[in-house]
Amino acid sequence: MKAVILVGGLGTRLRPLTWNTPKSLVPVLNRPFLEYVLRHLKEQGIDEIVLALSNLAVPIKECFGNGHHLGVKLVYVVEESALGTAGAFKNASELLTDTFFVLNGDVFSLLDFHSMLEFHKRQNSLVTIATIPVDDPTPFGLVETAPDKRITRFLEKPMPIEVTTNFINAGAYILEPSVLDSIPYDTTYSAEKQLFPNLLANNGRLFAFPSTGYWIDIGNPQKYRDLNFDLLSGQGDCDFHGKQEVIIGDGCQIHPQTKLEGPVLVGDNCVIEEGAVISGPVVIGNNCHVGERAFITDSIIWNETTIATGCRFISSIAATGCELQAGSCAEKAILADYVTLIENFRLTSGSVIEPQQILG
Repeated sequence: MKAVILVGGLGTRLRPLTWNTPKSLVPVLNRPFLEYVLRHLKEQGIDEIVLALSNLAVPIKECFGNGHHLGVKLVYVVEESALGTAGAFKNASELLTDTFFVLNGDVFSLLDFHSMLEFHKRQNSLVTIATIPVDDPTPFGLVETAPDKRITRFLEKPMPIEVTTNFINAGAYILEPSVLDSIPYDTTYSAEKQLFPNLLANNGRLFAFPSTGYWIDIGNPQKYRDLNFDLLSGQGDCDFHGKQEVIIGDGCQIHPQTKLEGPVLVGDNCVIEEGAVISGPVVIGNNCHVGERAFITDSIIWNETTIATGCRFISSIAATGCELQAGSCAEKAILADYVTLIENFRLTSGSVIEPQQILG
């Protein structure tokens, strides 16, 4: 069974974290986000996977190679220009000669793809769309259904007064290969706004497969933080940290006079100096340095970042290679790659800083 994962987006909603890092490679508990998606597919018996690429394709290929280390077979299809969600899997049509899955590349879920496929076959469906209930469906696409789960209407990003159901498109589909004939070549074409509504208008058999499992769209920094902290605390059925409150990577130097209050994950080859306090939830990447008496809480720190002596880093995200010099402070901030806060500089709360800025 094959799956196409759409990983060609620009990651606009996740900026400034995605200026240099494709959304599929942003670290979640110090692993590339896409690795979780690939592992779940493998567990569900889907091990032939096409990655539909466009933006920042090279680092994705370098990270995952042929997929052998994850037990899957990866094939890459690269768009010369962005083709939209439907255009992306049309671009891979030569590889899709049988029933296939399509997944949005910015969704972490524990959807039961095996049961979804059985449902698809039982209903003799042309397209089956996984749906999930959410508290607020207005930022998403509603999927209205008849009692037999046949889809009756799509409504993208409804106004509150328009909401008729809290089940939304979960970004996972099963399609018959004949659907590809409805997508034009080399044209930007949306599955959600064009393909699926057009198929429905022509009496296509489209069904919804409802699910209530863990699901999150990491499209913005807040949701990205939520996923890290959910998995760190044991939600999402993730055994990454073995349910330990504090886990320390290999080659770390942790001074005995530090205070680590879980849940905390520290990557490999980190140095944490005397008097530092790290109060979870906190994720720290590889090759990071935390200075004396620094205080970190409710934060995510990527690789090769320094939080120097006496710094305070609170409810914030620091991407790769950032440096907070002694006595500096960031709260509710997002720092892109290689941002520097000069000694004793206090960043305005809520700041979002573009890459390679020096502030102070």
